[in-house]
Amino acid sequence: MKVLMLGWELPPHNSGGLGVACYQMCRALAKKDIDMDFILPYKAEHNIGFMKVIAAQPVDVTEIIQSGIAYDSYKYIYFDGREEWKDLYSQVKYYERAVTSMAQSMSFDIVHAHDWLTFRAALRLKHLRNVPVILHVHSVESDRAGGLYGNPLVREIEEMSLMQADTVIAVSQHTKNAIIRDYQIPADKIEVVHNSIDPEALIPLDGNNDYRYLAQLKDNGWKIVSSINRLTVQKGLVNFLYAARMVVDKLPKTLFLIVGSGDQYNELVSLSAELGIGANVMFTGFLRGKAWRDSFDISDLFVMPSVSEPFGLSPLEAGMYGVPSLISKQTGISEVLRNCLKVDFWDINEMSNKMISFLREPALENELKWQLANELTGVGWERSAGKIKDLYHYHTARMTV
Repeated sequence: MKVLMLGWELPPHNSGGLGVACYQMCRALAKKDIDMDFILPYKAEHNIGFMKVIAAQPVDVTEIIQSGIAYDSYKYIYFDGREEWKDLYSQVKYYERAVTSMAQSMSFDIVHAHDWLTFRAALRLKHLRNVPVILHVHSVESDRAGGLYGNPLVREIEEMSLMQADTVIAVSQHTKNAIIRDYQIPADKIEVVHNSIDPEALIPLDGNNDYRYLAQLKDNGWKIVSSINRLTVQKGLVNFLYAARMVVDKLPKTLFLIVGSGDQYNELVSLSAELGIGANVMFTGFLRGKAWRDSFDISDLFVMPSVSEPFGLSPLEAGMYGVPSLISKQTGISEVLRNCLKVDFWDINEMSNKMISFLREPALENELKWQLANELTGVGWERSAGKIKDLYHYHTARMTV
């Protein structure tokens, strides 16, 4: 069984959960004897031994460099020394052409592509090579637009691709419902395969937290509430700050730690000042590695207030580091994580009430931590990877009939 994976990012060169989910899923599949080549739109060192990672670049290009950490622009360096910058939509086209060219000399039984950025390339291979194609939906455009219509070009790519796929994988029932609602894809064509987390991939805490200022605050009776997200409309952080204002009114010794970057950064900083809680909100920017892990470690409560979240790995990551979560009901993770606090993303009164109750009641915190630790015992990608392997065998068997 040889699988050609098409994806847009892998750690450590990822901007969010898509790369993490792809990495951990592929690692679990490799343990089930699935042979994979993974084609990325850029060239970088990943130090991955369980599959071959390949950069999709034209024959006259010596290097493709990803700009920053977001899905933004890419620098093409040609053999003759020329340099060109490509925007995201141009890069999607160049990725499609490069994958099509590279695949002519590659052997594979099935194509497995992740999110709209790679769907055009996947469908091109379906028609040229007559191989089954599985399209893995980690989010739809309406999710990324915070429940609004979003970019019509992206929606067109999603709709046309999902119609032509042999099978669509949705990371949650929430996402499956969105695919049916937005694109009228038949329900029996969509398989729900929940994301998970690989405990072996998480680096343990070292006991020496870098947030010494916050540690000192905690020694003086402060509580730390964190949210680690991209700063976009999808993530519901405006409502989170309005709820934070109510928490500070009741519990002035509460600091809100917001980790991440995105196009809402300036808006959120300004809103914190306008609400009069600038001194209670700390923005760190994008973090990875030890600083990212220490953000969980210093937290008393993690909050994911997303307007629409296909899955959301962060509450699982927080739980693995011993931190309970408050999550919105409009998330995929709410389908599988039982021991957490849940609230509608728009209900800032209930959001603030639950934060206040948690921070005021040590017994509630301890009980939730204990229940969460029990729930996460044995968590992993084993079951989800098994479902994906079964889909591979189903489609390849059909091709041989």
